[in-house]
Amino acid sequence: MNHILKSISFIFHPVIMPLLGVLFYFSKTPRFIPEPIMKAKVFSITILTIILPILVYFLLKTIKNVKSVYLESTKERIVPLTVNIAIVSLILYRVLPPTEIEELYYFFLGILCSTIACLLLAILKFKASIHMIASAGFFMFAVALSIHFKININGTIALMCIILGAIATSRLHLKAHSNIELIIGFFIGLIPQLFVLNYWL
Repeated sequence: MNHILKSISFIFHPVIMPLLGVLFYFSKTPRFIPEPIMKAKVFSITILTIILPILVYFLLKTIKNVKSVYLESTKERIVPLTVNIAIVSLILYRVLPPTEIEELYYFFLGILCSTIACLLLAILKFKASIHMIASAGFFMFAVALSIHFKININGTIALMCIILGAIATSRLHLKAHSNIELIIGFFIGLIPQLFVLNYWL
């Protein structure tokens, strides 16, 4: 069981959630988007939200700024979160401007707000769960898309709820977070996505 719970934390690591959101959008949108554009967006998001953070992590680990991929202390979180804010800002400016794919623009704007909030809490020595922030943001985005496009994704939503519960259980089992850190992380991920709905839903 210990190995399973560790695997859940690794498989559903926060760095993959933005890409999952983009893939989910392209799989569900009824709008015609040329395949080359979709591939270009997915490639860019993969490089910026997965490959680049991994390279930054290994650099920080080499200079002993972080100890593990889970960023266990608030001090370890400050530089990676700051870098992530810069990356998401770049995505909003160059990859997903509001004039192209509005829904994804506001999805990443919500991610930016959540990341800034998480950084501010880290500076204040509070360790909100980044796993819950990322997964809750993706969950809210998926629910919003189902309403926006009037599609039935009840099965997907049910599966996401199970995954959210599994992630929370995993983080508790590994003693990575307390209950309050998980709850606050959930709302930090959820509320910005709710807020930006006013602009695109």
